[in-house]
Amino acid sequence: MDHRPRLRSLVVLLLSWVGAPGVLAQESIKVEALPQAPPSSVAPEVQSALSASGVRVQDQQGRPFAEIWLRKAIPSSEKPSGPKGAVQFPFLADGELLGVLQFTAEGHDYRDQPIAKGVYTMRYGLQPVNGDHLGVSTYRDYVLLLPAAKDKSVAPPTRKQLEERSAESAGTSHPASFLMLMAPEGAKPESAVVRDAEKNTWSVVLPLSLQVKGQAEAMLYPVQLVVVGSAAA
Repeated sequence: MDHRPRLRSLVVLLLSWVGAPGVLAQESIKVEALPQAPPSSVAPEVQSALSASGVRVQDQQGRPFAEIWLRKAIPSSEKPSGPKGAVQFPFLADGELLGVLQFTAEGHDYRDQPIAKGVYTMRYGLQPVNGDHLGVSTYRDYVLLLPAAKDKSVAPPTRKQLEERSAESAGTSHPASFLMLMAPEGAKPESAVVRDAEKNTWSVVLPLSLQVKGQAEAMLYPVQLVVVGSAAA
């Protein structure tokens, strides 16, 4: 059986730092600055909330397969202070808009579901506490992809809308979910790549810009988003 990791979508944003330390890597998956605006197909309200430039993720052959534009300022209920139980980012609201991702080729989520080439909004979500998700990950934090053509408001959708619209991205009954984790200790805010040999995943470090309640200036907070690899790898 071929155990080489297939290209799988993010997962963000957000990153593979479960159990064993990750290793900052310069080989294989790479990230570069993308000095261009988000896709014009993104709804005007969402477009206005995004940064003017993004990052491009390249595969092992140097071909671009994902492009990410983060939100300029993400509301945060408090200053980050570490996980609370199985939740790493309790300061983020369920369904909060984090950015936009464009797959330039087919991707796969953390459940290894194929995600078609296209443009998607990235929203924060928590894994349900039920028997269907036992052993998938230590933490409940995920990035859910929603079809950008149908996600036109910055405001968080209801939990039902979040799950149903995200499931449309995968073409199944399950949301298109990407594991999001805290970045390795000492990771710099700028984008980098983390390799987890034990989990056989690659993650992109993304600098979220948090607008903490009660503070005038936004702060950069790096997270990891698993872009290659899955729970089934």
